[in-house]
Amino acid sequence: MPLPATTFPSTYIVRRKVLTLLGAQFHVRTADDKLLAFTQLKAFKLKEDIRIYADEAKKKELISIQARQIIDFSASYDVTDTAAGGVKVGALRRKGMKSILRDEWVLLDEFEKEIGIVQEDSTFVALLRRLLSNLIPQSFHLKVGGQIVGRIHQNFNPFVLRLTVDLGEDRQKKIDPRLGMATAILLAAIEGRQG
Repeated sequence: MPLPATTFPSTYIVRRKVLTLLGAQFHVRTADDKLLAFTQLKAFKLKEDIRIYADEAKKKELISIQARQIIDFSASYDVTDTAAGGVKVGALRRKGMKSILRDEWVLLDEFEKEIGIVQEDSTFVALLRRLLSNLIPQSFHLKVGGQIVGRIHQNFNPFVLRLTVDLGEDRQKKIDPRLGMATAILLAAIEGRQG
């Protein structure tokens, strides 16, 4: 039985399913391979609307991630806990100009207050990825108040996008686990599309 959205573990894996005909599919699994969440992106969407479900049958929706604009260099995405009746969890906003060198996102709480950032670990490695090869894995850190509270690391595999998410350093729970999972899935969907 998948976990409720409010009790996501601090460590899990986001994996894009290979060989899907229409849109990408992502599975979120624990280290012991239990399904936590599932999402299937629709192909050819102008405005992102990502729905995260408790299972592949899509019977219970947990979280939605919706773009505010159709196309925007500094796009913002609202994260809502649909399992709790549409409660806004927070938002993610891409830092457009800064993301030219290395990907950077701002984490916002439910009141639009900036609470942290998600940033690629190394400008040098980010530039190598852009100039030489998308096969170089991405690594991100999540910071709140200048302190790293989590990490998202892409495992090297030229065929399968797989992100290992570790929010175990967030002992004071500064980031809502639902926002953490939405961040990982958005990175897999948006940044993974560029790779």
